[in-house]
Amino acid sequence: MQRNKTANSGFGQKSYSRNFRSGNAKKSFYYQSSDGTRTVSRPNSSAKTSSNGYAKPSFGAPKPSFGTSAKPSFMPSRNSSRPSYGTRRPSFRSGGGSRSPRTRFGESIDISKFVCKPSNKVEAKPEIIVNSFADFNLSKELQKNLIHKKYTTPTPIQDQSIKHIIEGKDLIGLANTGTGKTGAFLLPLIDKVFKNRSQKVLILAPTRELALQIDDEFRQFSWSMKIFSTVCVGGAPIYKQINNLKREPNFIIGTPGRLKDLSEKNLIKFESFNNIVIDEIDRMLDMGFIDEIKNILAKLPKERQSLFFSATMPIKIRDLVHHFLIDPVTIEIKSGETTANVDQDIVRVRSSEMKFNQLEELLRQSDLKKVLIFSETKREVEKLTSNLVGEGFKADSIHGDKKQHQRQKALSLFKNNAINILVATDVAARGLDIDDISHVINYTIPQTYNDYVHRIGRTGRGNKKGMALTFVETR
Repeated sequence: MQRNKTANSGFGQKSYSRNFRSGNAKKSFYYQSSDGTRTVSRPNSSAKTSSNGYAKPSFGAPKPSFGTSAKPSFMPSRNSSRPSYGTRRPSFRSGGGSRSPRTRFGESIDISKFVCKPSNKVEAKPEIIVNSFADFNLSKELQKNLIHKKYTTPTPIQDQSIKHIIEGKDLIGLANTGTGKTGAFLLPLIDKVFKNRSQKVLILAPTRELALQIDDEFRQFSWSMKIFSTVCVGGAPIYKQINNLKREPNFIIGTPGRLKDLSEKNLIKFESFNNIVIDEIDRMLDMGFIDEIKNILAKLPKERQSLFFSATMPIKIRDLVHHFLIDPVTIEIKSGETTANVDQDIVRVRSSEMKFNQLEELLRQSDLKKVLIFSETKREVEKLTSNLVGEGFKADSIHGDKKQHQRQKALSLFKNNAINILVATDVAARGLDIDDISHVINYTIPQTYNDYVHRIGRTGRGNKKGMALTFVETR
């Protein structure tokens, strides 16, 4: 077992790692100087040390020597320049044979679902686009902004949803990640508010990052239209949000927890909103927001327009639809369980001690240019990020325990290619649209297959190709 702690992620970094073997603890300290040199000190060790008592650290088990039986399973095969990640169906520690791995608290997932080559993919029947944006009779100002963003042809979910939303109907939009759901509800609602300033819109999102991303798209679509928004999310200073609310914006975009807090302080009156959007509602329910959502919906006026957007339609969503929507239109756009642009494979791990070494060697391959790594817990994310930084990688992390400005900084560095590795919990699995992610790596198996679908949906977006790799421990 290994524990690592790091103070400061830049130069002059001090860290220590503890290796526990056979019940005897050994401490190792290392120091990274301003020139990038790292040395380590191990008490009761025969390793050579520098003048200040430090020498190089060890992360987990010793690295395998190439050309020996310890060769990692993802090394290139003899007859191909492309890495072979190991597609044979392995035996799992949970039992003999080819059983499916079971996550700590989640469902049992068939390992074959993590392997999908281009030759195995069934081409989805393309949706026929009937309308152009010009056909929706949007305001001239909004059309001008669409032209500026070079939006001429709507996506299938936009093509089939916008006309119903403009007509004032309640709507359920079911579509995979990366299909343009945000534009599907923002465009008609911006047009609605522009033509009638008495309209107010409440948009709920499961995560802070998705709420901020929706707000960013809103600002681009509504440029110079004098329609304003505010974002109300946890982890950010509440006093700024309170000041923004006093300006009475037409759009409020937030997460359920912070919106509930503001409502209890009488700073948000839900009964004043005649339009509500719940984005990624299936994720909301997975995160335990069902009571908050019901409470908000119950306080809204009866005369309203309600829009639910989701990737799936579990039973709990059907219950909400039955109680809170009036004769809704259902639009379902499906392009298959996982995107056709993502090549999926597994990385066989022979032992947990070798796992980090295999990840390290994998990340040093030249084709892994921009990588999003998912791990299950916040603690695991921090430990993995610390180890990667210690090995010289440009990496940062996001998870629920980080303050909002820390999470936004990490995302900004990743988007702008200041770092090329982002380690995250499932807080980054939904809604985030980051360009040019070449690989998604599942360092731990997700709790459900639906979570897996959303994780790998961060790569291969639009017409671009991506790769998804899942670590699976074998005998």
